[in-house]
Amino acid sequence: MYDTVLIAAALFSKGQTTRGLIEKARSMLNPGGRIVLIHVIDEIPQYAAARIPAEFMSNRQREAQAELETLAQGAGGDNISIVIRNGTPSAGILGTAEEVKADLIMIASHKPGFSDYFIGSTATRVVRHAQTSVMITR
Repeated sequence: MYDTVLIAAALFSKGQTTRGLIEKARSMLNPGGRIVLIHVIDEIPQYAAARIPAEFMSNRQREAQAELETLAQGAGGDNISIVIRNGTPSAGILGTAEEVKADLIMIASHKPGFSDYFIGSTATRVVRHAQTSVMITR
């Protein structure tokens, strides 16, 4: 059983994957435990950033916040908190895991391509560098 479960929230699947992770996390929480949802907005390469309107990132952050709040409320969000970061997804997940003292990191892995054959590249980096247990689902 766990006191703090960090869930890397994927928003591209309309939250279905994240909903499943929240349900699994709830079944593994100690009484009084908490769930932290994290979404990391990936960095835009410098060569592309000059062509993207300045308000794009702030809009994306607001959209992510709204989507995570909806997911948390739909899952009975009394013990669910939300963190949104900008940067490299694996670094954001690992940094947040340390900050919130997560006992478990849960992350969904996409169907891999050739370069990351067994699990997705973000999941791979999290597994390799995490200081705590990691659960990967598909």
